[in-house]
Amino acid sequence: MKRILVVDDEKNIRKTVSMILNAEGWEATEAATGEEALQIAAGDSFPVVLLDVRLPGMDGLQTLEKLRELNPDAAVIMMSGHASVAVAVEATRKGAYDFLEKPLTKEKVLVAVRNAARFRSLDREVGELRRRESGRRTMIGDSAVMRKIRETIEQVAPTTARVLILGESGTGKELVARAIHESSECASGPFVKVNCAAIPEELIEGELFGAEKGAYTGAVSARDGKFMQADGGTLFLDEVGDMSLRAQAKVLRALQEGEIERVGGSRAIPVTVRVLAATNKDLEAEVKAGTFREDLFFRLNVVPLQVAPLRERRDDIPALIGHLAETYRLENNRGPVTFEEGAVARLVDHAWPGNIRELANVVERLVILTRGDRIGVEALANAGLGAVGGASREAGAADAPGVAGAFDPMELVRAEGGLANARRAFESVCIRRALRKAEGNVSEAARGLRIDRTNLHKKIQSYGIEPEDGSKT
Repeated sequence: MKRILVVDDEKNIRKTVSMILNAEGWEATEAATGEEALQIAAGDSFPVVLLDVRLPGMDGLQTLEKLRELNPDAAVIMMSGHASVAVAVEATRKGAYDFLEKPLTKEKVLVAVRNAARFRSLDREVGELRRRESGRRTMIGDSAVMRKIRETIEQVAPTTARVLILGESGTGKELVARAIHESSECASGPFVKVNCAAIPEELIEGELFGAEKGAYTGAVSARDGKFMQADGGTLFLDEVGDMSLRAQAKVLRALQEGEIERVGGSRAIPVTVRVLAATNKDLEAEVKAGTFREDLFFRLNVVPLQVAPLRERRDDIPALIGHLAETYRLENNRGPVTFEEGAVARLVDHAWPGNIRELANVVERLVILTRGDRIGVEALANAGLGAVGGASREAGAADAPGVAGAFDPMELVRAEGGLANARRAFESVCIRRALRKAEGNVSEAARGLRIDRTNLHKKIQSYGIEPEDGSKT
């Protein structure tokens, strides 16, 4: 039941308001003084509070301050029959959600309370979304490589220096850029990202610098570009190595002059923007090849920051798995999930050519497709990830017939806690693959595995495997 605290020294008003609210499904608790309200609120939490301005002893504004200290999320509605505009402004400044003038009516009370409850619910949802988004943007890991990256971020973030973030696709270059922005003096300003590789050459200038009315077909009004949108904050040029030479020249001018011109315009517009750039290309080689301007390279490459591929920071993979699993299970309304040691070991051993982006894809798939609250080695095969861990860092990994990808059999024994468990895991994977290949036909799968159908049926039941089409035998 929804709970509300009603604070008023006039008993008739308290009782009437509580009766109105109780009839609408609220559970109203009453207090006659500010001191009594604080005593009640100290032991309980109320999403909405109705609070009179004039109270004996501690007045309503003082009570409001104390209530906000106890429960910053509460939506407090002030009530008064004598308050001035100055009092209403002061109440708002101290955190009041709304202000009701007496005499009160049923409709007035219910509208204010419903709006306050809706506001608090939306506020909590936004807070949760922000926490999730912040979690997505968190740089996870405590390897020596990650510690070095954090040290560099701490050094460059408070400055105005441009940073060129280098690394393979999927390594988390945008996370690094956001971390620099959020620790900088322009953190309160916008963070605007431009994916230079995703915008056609003929549109990149308009995207970056904006366009005047009539600059091209469909430009019915002037439009701000990313530089102006990022004014007072950070502009992140992702995959800057894919930008055309013409656009590079305009970016160089913006960096040199601190001003831009919209497409189709001639007026210089000043902008104050910190520019961070990232690329998966060797820009020095691009400069030599004539596809990237040397002067722009020098402007962007004031502080180079290399982001290591995932294969060079394997110690961080278990923490990344845990973080990603929690993120995706919340997004998909799942209960808590735990990756078993064997599954983690297989994931740690994988080569991860797609880096964190590939790991995130694998973890999300496992969280969505795995039944139960534990994700083991078998779950990798069930989710079509039998080859994960196969591209082992050990050069001598042996090929296992019938299972996609190479793997070290001793690694499977270790991961599964012994030979017997490893054999069961191996058999289970082979049976699932055979059934998938046979489209659920048990007889055909048995022929492929070179065992009789009755024996295969027993193994299917033993391992809890469901044929893709159980009607085919």
